[in-house]
Amino acid sequence: MKIGIIGAGSIGLLFSYYLNEKHQVTVYTRTKRQAELIQVNGVHLIEGSTTKARKVKADPIEFWNGDEDLTIITVKQYQLPSIISLIDKQLKMQGSLLFLQNGMGHLRFLSELKVSNVFLGAVQHGAVRVNEYTVSHNGNGGTRVAVYRGEETHLKGLIGSVPEGFQMELKEDYFEMLQSKLIVNAIINPLTATFQVSNGALLHNQYLNQITISLFEEIAAVLNIHNREEQFANVLSVCKKTSENKSSMLMDIESGRDTEIDAILGYVLEEAERKQIPAPLTRNYYNLIKGKELKRRRT
Repeated sequence: MKIGIIGAGSIGLLFSYYLNEKHQVTVYTRTKRQAELIQVNGVHLIEGSTTKARKVKADPIEFWNGDEDLTIITVKQYQLPSIISLIDKQLKMQGSLLFLQNGMGHLRFLSELKVSNVFLGAVQHGAVRVNEYTVSHNGNGGTRVAVYRGEETHLKGLIGSVPEGFQMELKEDYFEMLQSKLIVNAIINPLTATFQVSNGALLHNQYLNQITISLFEEIAAVLNIHNREEQFANVLSVCKKTSENKSSMLMDIESGRDTEIDAILGYVLEEAERKQIPAPLTRNYYNLIKGKELKRRRT
């Protein structure tokens, strides 16, 4: 299968490395320089003390024309508007797209797409981009995918062909799938980024653990979560499995990049306003992260 991957951050590099084992993959980059580096060096994968490399075709994003069987979009959610505009220009009704973004804010973009087959995914892997062609695979949690609209042939083809150790699971309900991932992101990301701690601190620091519980309860009320015990257990499980890891939001703050706070807590706040439910903690941590973003831009 011909697969295009738009975005060469940590997730784009991770997927391009693994999927290129059995598919013809082209990764599309924001800059010409990154595409050239990947063409020369391939994609390098660090796993523990081992580094492996695999040749992967790379082109700048302006070369994408939508002629692959499946295009996987891995850019951050705040980068989606320009990508959606590109997709609308290149694709009409034919084609299959798989969106791999945190949060749920991107759902509002998808109804406008003319393409027939639209899929959604929730990535559970821990991955950090080391340089423009190297990614460190720090935790294997698999990927959950679901159909948003259309026919699932290419999605099932992808699931049936992923290499060992890079599992992919088809879910029936895309909304439930994304909401479960949203809850994890809405707790771990803003708290670790605010207090500048690894994920495990939310378990082991009794004071941060109390904040974790309070924020979860507020978000669960806003989202009208019925299986609260199961969802909170999932949050704690992720904290435990990734105890030594830094969240993507904390790494964004440390690197001076914009975060996905609007797609995560911003979405929760929109729901709170729509339902007229008070969400002071959510608002507080949203403002804290936005304040950190602004401070980084000015220094």
